Amino acid sequence: QLQLVESGGGLVQPGGSLRLSCAAAGFTLEYSAIGWFRQVPGKEREEVSCISHSDDGTTNYADSVKGRFTISRDNAKNTVYLQMNSLKPEDTAVYYCAAVPLSSPCSWYELHEYDYWGQGTQVTVSS
Repeated sequence: QLQLVESGGGLVQPGGSLRLSCAAAGFTLEYSAIGWFRQVPGKEREEVSCISHSDDGTTNYADSVKGRFTISRDNAKNTVYLQMNSLKPEDTAVYYCAAVPLSSPCSWYELHEYDYWGQGTQVTVSS
């Protein structure tokens, strides 16, 4: 069974940090492009960051998180991370990871092209 599981969400004060994890079961993340997305009620899901297939390794970030968020992968643990620093209240959302088992740069893929999705983890930034 192919599965993605996110973890690491929680409540943090503005300016704080969290690290989200996206672990895979049933397939190898190394050979997929992985995206992190977020969604708030009443709004469309938006891409936050992505990392390409390991043969490419390029990353991409939404303008709203550049310089604050870092995506990385640990192939030995079959896990992708999203390190989030200098968090702002507007970062509050449910965060999802998703995978598409293709080798083109991750910036080429749109939301609907991702094949596998996790269940999401809540991130709340509030004082």
